[in-house]
Amino acid sequence: MRCHWSFAAVLVTVTPAFCDEPIRMRETFSAGGQYHVAVREQASGELRLPAEGDKPAPPPLKVHGRGAQEYDERILDAGSADNPAPRTLRIYRRVELERTVDEQAQDSTLRAVVRRLVILRNGHREVPFSPDGPLTWGEVHLISKDVFTPALAAALLPERAVVPGDRWTAKPGAAEELTDLEQIEGGLECKFAEVTTLASRRLARVDFTGTVRGVSEDGPSRQTLDGFYYFDLESSHLSYLSLKGVHSLLDKSGQEAGRIEGQFTLTRQAHSRCQELADEAIRGLALEPNADNTLLLYESPDLGVRMLHPRRWRVQSAKGRQLFFDEPSGNGLMLTVEPRSGVPTTAAYLAETQAFIMKEKGRVLRTDPPRRLAGPPDEVDRFALDVEMKGRRERLEYFIVRQPAGGATVAARLVPNADLPAVQRDVERMATSIRMITSPKPVPAGK
Repeated sequence: MRCHWSFAAVLVTVTPAFCDEPIRMRETFSAGGQYHVAVREQASGELRLPAEGDKPAPPPLKVHGRGAQEYDERILDAGSADNPAPRTLRIYRRVELERTVDEQAQDSTLRAVVRRLVILRNGHREVPFSPDGPLTWGEVHLISKDVFTPALAAALLPERAVVPGDRWTAKPGAAEELTDLEQIEGGLECKFAEVTTLASRRLARVDFTGTVRGVSEDGPSRQTLDGFYYFDLESSHLSYLSLKGVHSLLDKSGQEAGRIEGQFTLTRQAHSRCQELADEAIRGLALEPNADNTLLLYESPDLGVRMLHPRRWRVQSAKGRQLFFDEPSGNGLMLTVEPRSGVPTTAAYLAETQAFIMKEKGRVLRTDPPRRLAGPPDEVDRFALDVEMKGRRERLEYFIVRQPAGGATVAARLVPNADLPAVQRDVERMATSIRMITSPKPVPAGK
């Protein structure tokens, strides 16, 4: 079961309402429409780790979590029945996700400067970017697991007119949204329970239940779900959902290796009006993704460095004062942080690189001589080599960064293919974005 929250509905004075005509529960989305959404979650359970060799199994890890989200959302693109609202704009009022695993806290949130997000739909994932600044990878991951309410509504609602007592199978997207599982087997069964009146509004209550299996980021999983939702017959939208679930992690033999129980509630208010999402407020914003607004922010207080990188480049590992980035096409980059006194001269770094290539019995085919990309106080120099190493051609790009608080060297090994010019622009953008915010801390021995 997904984990995020904020409960804004007060369920009082529920009165059954007579219904003898079939009802069509259909929610439509139009560009410019707005919603206020609030979500709350809580979960607890334990994870059992496998034994190693002949050793006894370690004690289970206790897991607790709670979260809350609240945001206003504007539909930017209406989309289609199969892909409703593929692009929306949100203003987050609250984002909290707190988890404790074996008494170790793991908290996540959005920074205040990027609480205005554009959400793009990619399959059943949400891909966010902010027109106000770069997101961190953790922020992207946090939002990508959110329940996307337009897709959830489209998948849960019946395709035909129904009367109380009717049943139907929800579309697969409902289980995907509520569980965040891939390769799902099984689904959710829905039953139109009744029409009620709540605070002078006619609501259709639908119960749903089901067990699904699939793959989560933790491995093979099974989830059992039991919940209900209200469809507001006055405004024709899914207005409230409550869900209890059991998430079982499965071992290689399909046996339960961990069990987490949780509660999820979702409240939606249609036809809301948020001034921060009005036409005047968003005019001039870059609401389509581009090379600038989709950059990610990497920051390390220990290394004293902050930099930007395109999303196709990921931090693969960190060791001592070095960061390693890789890219799906086989390109790689190594960033080495240095105190100001340890930054090599450009000539010395070039000579060191050429000596290493000769030692490895490689050949230098072409050299781009050093040139300055940025002047003091924040200096960036660059040189590049086309080489042949062990019978394979490679493009090597190098950058030397010098700033008052420290510096860095960047070494990129690139594949010389048709995508090379775009990759070179990526690498230069990464190198020139480096900012030394503090002097790097001493690295402990053995790290």
